[in-house]
Amino acid sequence: MPAVLAALLLFAVLASASTGSVPLGLPDATRLVLGHLLPGMPWMTDGSYTVLQDQAVWQFRVPRTLLAAITGASLALAGALMQAVVRNPLAEPYVLGVSAGAGVGAVLVVVGLGGAVGGPSLSTAAFTGAAVATAAVYLLARKNGRIAPQRLILAGVALGSLFSAVTSYLTLTTEAQNVFSVMFFLLGSVSAATMDSLLLPALALLLAVVVVSLNIRGVNAMLIGDEAATSLGIPVDRLRTVLLLVSALLVGAVVSVSGSIGFVGLIIPHIARIVVGTDHRIMLPVCVLGGALFLASADLLSRTIAAPTEIPIGILTAVVGAPFFLWIMRRDRASVAGMDR
Repeated sequence: MPAVLAALLLFAVLASASTGSVPLGLPDATRLVLGHLLPGMPWMTDGSYTVLQDQAVWQFRVPRTLLAAITGASLALAGALMQAVVRNPLAEPYVLGVSAGAGVGAVLVVVGLGGAVGGPSLSTAAFTGAAVATAAVYLLARKNGRIAPQRLILAGVALGSLFSAVTSYLTLTTEAQNVFSVMFFLLGSVSAATMDSLLLPALALLLAVVVVSLNIRGVNAMLIGDEAATSLGIPVDRLRTVLLLVSALLVGAVVSVSGSIGFVGLIIPHIARIVVGTDHRIMLPVCVLGGALFLASADLLSRTIAAPTEIPIGILTAVVGAPFFLWIMRRDRASVAGMDR
């Protein structure tokens, strides 16, 4: 399964690189990408391709597709971790208000710096907002020292609404030239991606993968309950805190460059559990690759479905994710979606 997803992801990246206003076939886009990855290719210097074609592929299309893939992988992994930590199939960064919290932090910087997008301050603010939202939801959801799933969802919805109200207030009171930058975060987009903007989310994803890999036994053990996991020698409280911080790091890193994109962390983990089961040694790699493929494909669709107009990618994920969320809520038991299978 991971090998198939990786092959489909590679195809999606190359298909995206060949799609746009500058005409290029899939073989030509592939050659241009290879020409940058493998120096010395003859077609890069013999006049086979124009400078405009080269720039369209390498400076515009490839960075945005890679950012979409990294964002999808990060959000899917964050959603899977949150669902494992609280043992609630409805948990995910958007539903729990974590994305909204990261967005508030980023928008505060945009408003305060006059529309500046990118940079360490923006990334730090987004991560701080995600961490604050995570901590708030976690504290509000605790009952008698344990996470109550119903309280978790209610707290997430309430805090998400509060953060959305704060963002709306900032949008209404800021100067007109800042409104476009604010809307970038509200709707979600990867159109402003550059190779440099990939560094932070890629490093965050790499760090998260390493941390989760080192604690994969504990993540699996948490599915059978805190008491059983503790009896196996798993420090449940510490592990839960670490995984929540990792989730906040992932969300903050991607929101700082791609805006608030919802429902990826809800859709992909459920599909992965249904297809390959609940063993996180298999399920999490499928989540990461599936999330990358899903959002890379959504980005390609957002550029082509109403061309030449581009639809914000967050709109497409909401169109798919909202019905999926309602479908999950109507299921008789969470175990049908794979949580207890």
